[in-house]
Amino acid sequence: MTTQPPESIVPAAVDSDAIGPDAIGPDAIDVALPYYGDVALMKQAVRSVLGQYHRNWRLLVVDDGYPDPEPARWFATLDDERVSYSRNASNLGANGNYRRCLSLVSAAVTVLMGADDVMQPNYLEVVADCFAAHPEAAVVQTGVVVIDEHHRAVRPLGDRMKNIYAPSATTRKELGGESLAVSLLRGNWTYFPSLAWRTSTLTRIGFREGLHVTQDLALLLDTVRDGGSMVFDPTLAFLYRRHSASDSSVKALDGRRFDEERKLFEAEAEAFEAIGWNKAAKAARWHVSSRLNALSLLPTAARTGSAKAIPKLAKHIVG
Repeated sequence: MTTQPPESIVPAAVDSDAIGPDAIGPDAIDVALPYYGDVALMKQAVRSVLGQYHRNWRLLVVDDGYPDPEPARWFATLDDERVSYSRNASNLGANGNYRRCLSLVSAAVTVLMGADDVMQPNYLEVVADCFAAHPEAAVVQTGVVVIDEHHRAVRPLGDRMKNIYAPSATTRKELGGESLAVSLLRGNWTYFPSLAWRTSTLTRIGFREGLHVTQDLALLLDTVRDGGSMVFDPTLAFLYRRHSASDSSVKALDGRRFDEERKLFEAEAEAFEAIGWNKAAKAARWHVSSRLNALSLLPTAARTGSAKAIPKLAKHIVG
């Protein structure tokens, strides 16, 4: 699923008069960017949206109260009516800010982009082409390369496992039904910030309350169970940022991620069994890749003195 990224990313020239503030039409795309974190990386993410070949988009940045005046100052200097910036009155947290973003989108397609990720200039173009070719699809996953904070391609163990579980298709392919559910439950090979959603499906299903690191998988499984399909296009179009300070990495090391994952898998096993998707229910109960991920973190937990994490990781490994 992943390949080497180019040496550098050169945004396309921006014509701010090309599209007004409201993206319209079947190829309209809203890019919602829930923001809290590194200012420089956020600016890089925004510039990658400005440089898209596909022109019919809006960028909706929602600042969740990051304690720095620079984002507001910088956005005020951008001369592009397609870009909007707002700041929450109080910190909503990741799940709450995602919900806030969903209340703002209105275009046919929505992308919930990470504030430290990077779109290749062809990303929205690939997404628009996929939805045009598959008008009933609920979500699109493009080809992704994982990068670190220095913009270098990296392949940590977890991402190598994602590559194993990802579809082996070399051309565009539509996936759905129980087989897609089983595939995602064996190992969630998607990269959530790179997913593009049919807005009507995304806003109707929405995020489950109380989830902070598994809300992406829960939304995908709810969508598949609802009858939605996914288009997988292996064309490299998105750079996903992976670094040790990420929220999911911290929660994984101290065991919190796996507490949440275990509860999700237990609920999914019951839900899929209730509709007769027994293979999906079995995959949820076994959640092999999640257990292997916990196993891979044991040496790190021991080396860094995270004594409290070891029993939690061990519990998840043995089920």
